[in-house]
Amino acid sequence: MRTLPEPFASWFAARGWRPRPHQLAMLAAAEAGESALLVAPTGGGKTLAGFLPSLAGLHRAARAGTPHEGLHTLYISPLKALAVDIARNLTAPVEEMGLDIRIETRTGDTPANRRARQRAEPPHILLTTPESLTLLLSLPEAAAMFGNLECAVVDEVHALAGGKRGDQLALCLARLSTLAPRLRRVGLSATVAHPEAIAAWVAPDARPESVRLVRATGGAAPALDVILPEGRLPWGGHMGLASMPEVYARLRAAAVSIVFVNTRAQAELAFQALWRLNEDNLPIALHHGSLTVEQRRKVEAAMAAGKLRAVVATASLDLGIDWGAVDQVIQVGAPKGVARLLQRVGRANHRMDEASRAALVPANRFEVIECRAAVQAVAAGEVDGDPPRPGGLDVLAQHILAMACHAPFHPDGLYAEVTRAAPYAALARQDFDDVLRFVADGGYALSGYERFRKLFQDAEGLVHVRGPQVARQLRMNLGTIVETPLMKVRLRGGPVLGEVEEWFVSTLEPGHTFIFGGQVLRYEALDVSAVIVSRGGEGEPRVPAYAGSRLPLSTHLARRVRGILADPRQWRALPAPVRDWLKLQAHASELPPAEGLLIESFPRGGRWFTVAYCFEGRLAHQTLGMLVTKRMERLGLGPLGFLATDYVVAAWSAFPVADAAALFTEDLLGEELEEWIADSSMLRRTFRNIATIAGLLEKNHPGQEKSGRQMTMGADLIYDVLRRHQPDHILLRATRAEAAAGLTDVGRIGALLARIQGRIRHVELERVSPLAVPALIEEGREWVSGTAEDALLAEAEALVDEATEGAEHFTGTLGLEMLDPHPTPRPPREPRGARRPPRYARQKLRHGAH
Repeated sequence: MRTLPEPFASWFAARGWRPRPHQLAMLAAAEAGESALLVAPTGGGKTLAGFLPSLAGLHRAARAGTPHEGLHTLYISPLKALAVDIARNLTAPVEEMGLDIRIETRTGDTPANRRARQRAEPPHILLTTPESLTLLLSLPEAAAMFGNLECAVVDEVHALAGGKRGDQLALCLARLSTLAPRLRRVGLSATVAHPEAIAAWVAPDARPESVRLVRATGGAAPALDVILPEGRLPWGGHMGLASMPEVYARLRAAAVSIVFVNTRAQAELAFQALWRLNEDNLPIALHHGSLTVEQRRKVEAAMAAGKLRAVVATASLDLGIDWGAVDQVIQVGAPKGVARLLQRVGRANHRMDEASRAALVPANRFEVIECRAAVQAVAAGEVDGDPPRPGGLDVLAQHILAMACHAPFHPDGLYAEVTRAAPYAALARQDFDDVLRFVADGGYALSGYERFRKLFQDAEGLVHVRGPQVARQLRMNLGTIVETPLMKVRLRGGPVLGEVEEWFVSTLEPGHTFIFGGQVLRYEALDVSAVIVSRGGEGEPRVPAYAGSRLPLSTHLARRVRGILADPRQWRALPAPVRDWLKLQAHASELPPAEGLLIESFPRGGRWFTVAYCFEGRLAHQTLGMLVTKRMERLGLGPLGFLATDYVVAAWSAFPVADAAALFTEDLLGEELEEWIADSSMLRRTFRNIATIAGLLEKNHPGQEKSGRQMTMGADLIYDVLRRHQPDHILLRATRAEAAAGLTDVGRIGALLARIQGRIRHVELERVSPLAVPALIEEGREWVSGTAEDALLAEAEALVDEATEGAEHFTGTLGLEMLDPHPTPRPPREPRGARRPPRYARQKLRHGAH
């Protein structure tokens, strides 16, 4: 198909548009009945390309006198708000062209009467989420509702494939293909690092060749620059607050901006810092996942209506609403991944042929190098990211029960259907049967308990659900997102402001203050349902941190960072303070190699420090630090502790390390790993999440909701029973696999250990090296206090003096101006007379807008 059919051609022409080649290619794929994966940058008409074949097909059928009966196209989005936004944007052209096409959304927010009507009279196009789709497929009328379905569109497919929500959706798509044999699939994404693997995920038979890959060509490359603070560039710290004056200047000069940060704590601090600078009273909002849904929706609505100049946001807006008015994105903190950076940059401009403007704001000297690596990767057109992993058995357990709630099934037929989903294509029949047995009665160790019996098999081999109560409980607990236990934050005598994690509340005492929702709150008391707070308070406010809120450094960016460090020719692109810092490191010690491993040892404060420059990301380094200290213990070195950043692993011990290579042998992933996993609380935490998804634990029960503490106690009891009586239980196997392969980044550690064998360089120093100083400062506040931090800086200053002795070319460039007396910005405290948001603005801040 080379041209658009009418009335679409006229509609395009009336706007001065021409269909892009990838939009016509998607029409051609639909004409051929093929599934397709479209990779197109934000602003390239990707969503319209996904829907055009459906709109054209529905219009063609209506004109031929054979209108499509029932649901024609299903659109699945990872975000409820995105589904609602797409529905609004899609409705406009349908109405302008006069098409007789009904478009509706189905999410957890859809009223009950509309949900009932959609089941009886489905619209032509339904926009939903993976969780709502799973619920619909568990209903007895699912076959009638989806029987005539012709197209399933998965938006932001890269954000779903490889995660548990993606596993759930892949299983749902397999069931849809069974119910609707003519179904073709469409995947949409702006950033795909592994197109063949994603194509396999989209495919109805898990084979990439079954999907037509369509790539958008052309388009302007993003315009990226780096913002540095005026004056000293911090050694350590990861908040980037030193650059807030420069960020604010960018906000003043632009019409609409999104300021992205990497953590919720960072969002709160950056928002506070910008408000103190906001002499122009710019309307600035805050958006992150712990604010209430109502607050976030108000910010999104204000942004869409053009009432905001800027919003400070976390990953909660990575897959942002289509705000065409955004003309710049500012990324505070290193991006940690090229794909993530491109996704965020794509929120600006939304016009494929014009460059998206974005600025990177590194928080410290290491992050300057990482930002430079990211700019290089974007210019080279490279995208990073891990390929999708095998599907989770806990997700499969939930799906099996959902399918039984829909209708009886034969195990052979369901196994064949499940293995047509790419995440489960390699699923062994024994594992499937073990999961089915678990869903049926809990497994051998739990089969004596009536509450775990959910399925039974009849004489013909068909599997049935035991009763409506089982189906009701399944639907109340559907989904693969297991939230960390949270507590509501309630203003005394006022509204709920949002939620913080239980563990953070446990560290507070009455009178303590913390920053939340853009304001300083005073902890008053704890009641059964919420943390009671008031506004204001004395003392330095704390900032809630959230589990899993730190983004891991991608393997691709880590490789580029090592390459820059090892190649002085690339230093010319770095700012002078960073170049001088690296020159000083080369003078005092060595630079980390591109492929090997540099390990430094030095004494400090009566302890021996060992610093390894691995550059594998914080998650991998946390596990590696545990393993290295286990090895130190075996070698009699008396380990005392360790810290992990995105760039280094540092451990301190009572005795010096003589053979550093012995700490990083490939067998580190043997006994030490097994011993650590067995001793740590990780398995219990992982088991709780897996048991919740698999349906062993129920967070929601008719008439009640269990607290996080109740869930943990129940999980621990069952975990102990299974370990004693059925250690090979399918959920324990799933727990061990997930803990080893996912949470601990074992694959990445294994690749590191293999790469560095025979390439480990151990440098023994008399004191801390320039490269080690920012790493120790960044995380050191947990163990460095009072004058200890001053001592650390004094050592660095002495090192500068020593290194520059007799080297005239260093004089004046490597002196005290390199040292930042406050390298890790503390949470901001308003001095007397400091500017605060006016009272009416603070009122609006409670709703997340202004």
